[in-house]
Parts: sequence; C-alpha cells; structure tokens
Amino acid sequence: MTVTGAIFILLGLVLTGGGAYLASLGGSLYYLVAGIGLIATGVLVFRGRRAALALLSAILVLTVVWSVIEVKFDWWQLLPRLDIWFAAAVWLLLPFVDRRLGKEEGGADMGRKALFGAVAVTALVGVVALFQDYHDMHGDVPEANMAATGEPDAAGVAPNDWAAYGRSGHGDRYAPAAQITPANVGQLKQAWSFHTGDFKGAGDPTEIANEVTPIKVNGMLYMCTPHNVVIALDPDTGKEIWRHDPKINRDAKRYQHMICRGVSYWDANAPSLAAESNAKPGTVSADASAMECPRRIFAPTMDGTLIAVNADTGATCKSFGENGVVDLYKGHPVKKRGMLMPTSPPTVSQHMLVMAASVTDNDSTDEPSGVIRGYDPVTGKLVWNWDPARPDETNPLTEGQTYVRNSPNSWGVSSVDEKLGMVYIPMGNETPDTWGGKRNKNGERFNSAIVALDVATGKLRWVYQTVHHDIWDMDIGGQPTLVDIDTPRGKVPSVVATTKTGNIFVIDRRDGSLVVPAPEKPVPTDHVAAGDKLSPTQPFSALSFLPDRPIQETDMWGTTPFDQMACRIIFKNHRYQGPFTPQTVGEEGKGAIISPGPLGIFEWGGATVDPVRQLLIVNPDYMGFLERLVPRAKADAAGGSGTEMGLQPQTGIPFAVEISPFLSPLGFPCQAPPWGYVAAVDLKTMKKVWMHKNGTTRDSAPVPIALPLGVPSLAGMMTTGGGVAFLSGTLDYYLRGYDVRNGKEIWKARLPAGGQATPMSYVSDKTGKQYVVVMAGGHGSLGTRMGDEMVAFALPDGAAPAARTARSHQAQ
Repeated sequence: MTVTGAIFILLGLVLTGGGAYLASLGGSLYYLVAGIGLIATGVLVFRGRRAALALLSAILVLTVVWSVIEVKFDWWQLLPRLDIWFAAAVWLLLPFVDRRLGKEEGGADMGRKALFGAVAVTALVGVVALFQDYHDMHGDVPEANMAATGEPDAAGVAPNDWAAYGRSGHGDRYAPAAQITPANVGQLKQAWSFHTGDFKGAGDPTEIANEVTPIKVNGMLYMCTPHNVVIALDPDTGKEIWRHDPKINRDAKRYQHMICRGVSYWDANAPSLAAESNAKPGTVSADASAMECPRRIFAPTMDGTLIAVNADTGATCKSFGENGVVDLYKGHPVKKRGMLMPTSPPTVSQHMLVMAASVTDNDSTDEPSGVIRGYDPVTGKLVWNWDPARPDETNPLTEGQTYVRNSPNSWGVSSVDEKLGMVYIPMGNETPDTWGGKRNKNGERFNSAIVALDVATGKLRWVYQTVHHDIWDMDIGGQPTLVDIDTPRGKVPSVVATTKTGNIFVIDRRDGSLVVPAPEKPVPTDHVAAGDKLSPTQPFSALSFLPDRPIQETDMWGTTPFDQMACRIIFKNHRYQGPFTPQTVGEEGKGAIISPGPLGIFEWGGATVDPVRQLLIVNPDYMGFLERLVPRAKADAAGGSGTEMGLQPQTGIPFAVEISPFLSPLGFPCQAPPWGYVAAVDLKTMKKVWMHKNGTTRDSAPVPIALPLGVPSLAGMMTTGGGVAFLSGTLDYYLRGYDVRNGKEIWKARLPAGGQATPMSYVSDKTGKQYVVVMAGGHGSLGTRMGDEMVAFALPDGAAPAARTARSHQAQ
C-alpha cells in the first residue's frame, strides 16, 4: 500500500497547491478541499487504515454533488470531474488492494460499504448523463419549405455545372441536382480519385493547405494546387487532361501562407445577365482578341500575379496582360515578394474581373494596399481601382502614382449580382489587427465590412460595417451569399454574411439596409491599450450563433481534475469580459481571453443556402484564444514567429501581440465541448431549425479514439436539390452527408487526409451521373494530415433516377 498511498498523497499535494492558488484568484474552493481530502486518504492508505475507504467515499460523493450543481448531467463535463476519483475508488475496492487495509472492528466494514455506495451513485449519475442532451437542438424544416418550388439558378449557371467557387457568382454553394437523396445517400461510393503530386517543399511556410474547391464547366473539372498549378480533369474519370504550371517564385522567406482556394472561369460567348452589359463607363465587350482564348481560366498566384489560360488546352492566353500575366504588385508602394498573397479566386462577371488579395497578417504597418481592382477579362487592362483609403478615386492610377499602403484589404471570395450590377466584397482589416491607434481615417469605416461596389466602375454603392474599430481580427473571410428571401413585405434580394463574431448579417443587397435587425449594444471599453480608443457599441444581429452567455469558470474542461484545474487557473489569470474583450498588455502567461477568437465562429467557409427551400446551413465553431500585447522594446528583443500563432511582430505600432489557442497544459481545449456543430436556419422566419454537434476526436486526440465531442471544422458546406448537405472540414478525416430536413448525419466516408476544403457537386454531361467531389489535402496550421488527393463519390449505376434538378423533381 506504500505506492498507492504515495500516489494519493502526491496527487493530493498537486490539487491542494493548485486549488489554493485558484482560490486566491477567486475561483472554486473545491480543488483545495478535495486536495486536502486526497492527502488525508493517502496517509491512511499508506498506514494501512480502512478509514481511507470512508474518507474517499465522502470525497467522491462531495465531488458528485459539486459536479451536478456546476454542470447538471452533462456527460462530457462530468467526466473530467469524476474520472480520477471513480478510478481511485474502484482501485481501493479491488480485493488484492482492499485486503491490505486490514479489517474493521466488529466486521461491519462500513467504509467498504460506503465506498461501494459512492461508486454506485457515481455510476448512476454517469448513466443518467449518457441520456441527457444539453447542446443539440432538434427540429424539422417545415413541410412548406421542403415542398417549395422555385428557380434554383438565378445566377444563370447550367444545372449540371458548378461554374464558380460558390457554384455561381451568388456564392450559395447549392447544386440543384436531386439524384442523391436521404434515401439513397448511404449507397455513395468512391468513383475516382486524382493525385496532384503537389506537396510541401523545402522553405514552404507552416500554413500550406489544400483549400481548393474545383469548378465544373466547359465539360471539365478545373482546380489549383497550393503552388498554383492549374489542372483540368475529366469529370467522369478524374484523368488529367492538361496542366499549367506558372512556376511561381518560391524564393520568399516571408510567405505566410501557401494556399489556392480555387480558379475562375470566363466564356466570351456566354449571355450577359444584366445591367452591367449596358453601355456604362468601364464596360468592355469580347472583341476579336478574345478568340485566342474564348474560354478562360483565371487563377491567382502566391507571388502576386493573376494568370489567364485557355480553358480548352491549358495554354497561356498571351493577349491578356503581359503574355498572359497581370502583375498585381503594379501600383503598390510595397514590392517585397511574399507580402501580397492572393489566396482566393477573382470574381468574374461577363464584363469585369474583380481582384483582391491578402497581405502578411500582423507583420507591420508597411504592407501593400488593400486596393480592389477591376480588369478587362479580355485584355487584362485595368478598368478601375477602389482603394479603401481613397474610396472616391476609382480611375486607374496614372504613371508614378501608388495606392495607399496598408489600407484595409479583402482576402476572401466576393460575390456578384450582374442584374443589379454590383459586386459584394467581404473586407478584412488594416493590419496589424490588435491595435488601431494609427489607422487610416478614410479606411477605418471599411474594416470588417461588407462593401458593395458598382461592378462596371468600382464606385462605392453602400457599406455595412459588422465590427467597429476591429482590434480582434474579426475580419470577414466567408463569401457573402446572395439569395432572394421571402419576407412579410415580399421577396427581398438579400446578401447573407456570416462573420467570425457569430453574427449573421442579412442585408438588402440593393441599398445596404438591414433585413434582419442588428441593434447596437454596449461592449467593454476599459483596459484599452495606450494610444487606442474603442467603439462603445457593436452591432449584434438578431440572427446569431454567439453563445447565449459569456464563458464561465464552470465551462473549463480537461481530461482529468488536474488539467481542468489548470484551465480554471488560466481562465482566472486572464481578463475576460465576454465578446469584444480588449487585449491586455500582460505579463508572461497573462493577457486576455478572446472568444470568439481569430478563427471565429464562422471562418472563410461561409454558408450554404438552398434558395428553393429558403434554408441556410452553416458549421459554427467555438474555440477561444489567449492574446497578450507585448510592448515594442520587449517584442523586438524576442523576435516574431513568422506564422499566425505565437508572437506577431506588428512593427510600426507600440505593441506586438502574442496569440495562442486556449489549451490546457496537456494540449486539450480549456473550453468544454462541443467545439463544432452543423446547423440550419429557416430564412423565411430567421429562426434556427436544428443544430447538432459534429465530428469526433479520432484524428486529433493523442489516442485515435472517435469520441463524439463535436470538433471544429475549417471549410464550408454545400447542399443539393436532393436534400443532402455535405461537409468535409472537420478535424477528423471524413466527408459527411446530412439530411437537410433535420440535420441528422446519414452518411460518411473516410478521407485519406484532412478535408479542409469545401465540397462541390455536379452532373456529368456524358452519363447524367451526379458526383460529390472534395479535396483531401490537409492543412499545415491545423495539423491535419497532408495529402494531394481529390476524391469523387457517386451512386452505383442504377441506384438513382436520371439526373434532375430540385425544381424538376418537385414539379413531378
């Protein structure tokens, strides 16, 4: 019993010491009391006294009562509170351990009976907890929505195609094909796979990722790789048709990312939808020079160019720009390679190519401009430029002029309404992100905003800012979705914008007025860093996935009471005032808890919208971060990380920032699960219909056990006319299918690597078969397995009716 007693005493000392410190911070007294009890139990065990059984039973019962008071019967919250105590009790009850404790006088052995009772009570509580569900929201989409008929292709995409990153310029990620249904999705099998052969190389950054969503148009499937190789595949077999390697300059030590989310397609002979085709300043028409490449693929490159290749052959479209290349550094005052990184495809309308780019995040105030530019898709000539720091000057720069350095940029995918003649841009921030005392006054109103520009001229039509004076990196990465929503006042052409804050802003895309209210509410403004000033209010949309209450100490998690206690100490050592808590100039190990953190509740995956059923489907995440502002002199001495985690230099302002995930010393999230969900909103009522935790720990935990905790996902969802939605971005390597009616997972397939890319779907022009395709290539920063494989799934022959859209299916 010497070893058992010593272990109990040692564990008790840890709990007592940590519990005393936690109590001194104003935290729970439980750990201190339990630690003292465990030490006393260990001493009794060490001495071979049976009183240890009674004392441990008292501790176990106390722990059960305390746990239920804190978290009710939440199984995954109870587990770390009770697991060690339960195991210790069972250990002492084992016959070969129990007999070493001697015998109780009189033979009643009340201590053993008490401990048996405590173990039984604990087990009963665990069983009860297994049948409780405090996190999922169960519901069904109204029958009227499911039976609705309507036009699924308002943006003019052929029903068999997926012609742009979000399927169309509307960015709804909705495939109208209805072959795959909840009834037959279980029969989906891998149809083909394709290996790009593009892997991380020497000198590449940590954040190299395969985030590409391919497009299917012109009878081919088009994609890009992290090193910007453009590839065309046969949609039925996955066989390579052609490959275009721009041979980007990889000799850049400051590349923060190596990512290509997709390419864009343009057809000179496509009918124009719209107002922008009318004679307006800056509009162009496809002239004879377009015949060199009447169908084009436009692709960004990490070294700051935009290339045009023949969609039929992969050959360079030499009449575009300079021998097929537009130099995106032109006009920028900062020319250093690696600082201007276009990770997302351009937005294409019939007469305009709209291009933005990311910049090095949190590096310095000496960054390229965030200018948005409109190019002639035939010649590559610059038609207009909209610099947020000079928003009224859209005429192309004259020779010798430059854009304003470090103005707010856009790094996500924009959307376009050709009928209204507007492009909708999700704006990022003027970097650095975490201190705004020197920001450009003109550009300030465009940080973290949805900006509508006239697609023909670049003139500002309206702006809606989702976060005022953003110092939390709440920039908008998700593509805004355009959908016509049925409201009490009729059908309203709307733009739906998901944001990192969890707010979903629904805006009339004609004039920027709100469709869903978003009242201004007070937020913390104390503890602001020297030289900065915060907005006293922020907009909070009535449609939001922000948690109902701020994080509390009782929300701290862990695998055992010990790392849970450590998380409580971290929580108490950091300042937290709910959403929009300002960063703190903190000592080592101290700072502020930022939740939602820089990964946000909604990231670049955005939302998918079924425009027929008026249903919005999303995959929210809940992971907080720790951030600490570091004074300039101290930061310069320490040096920066060069990635988006760790110490960010932020040169040019008084503070660097240290950013890290809110994790326990064992590397598990401090916030209790679930950390990831799938959810749906009825756009007719703007009410959540269902919300379910999603994904397992199979590929992210030290031991590959698939615990159904609900894990974060990075990438977006897509949905189909058959009523099945798909998601691959979870930390476990699966492509999953969900019944849109109730959100239940109805199918999943194992992927060879992380699936941090948005899936897509199309119908073969040759066979009429519907495919679901996803890139399984992993993500360097998330730590998911890297790969190079694109995988396609389809129903076996004869398992589905002929290809048809949701509209035609419902009409039958």
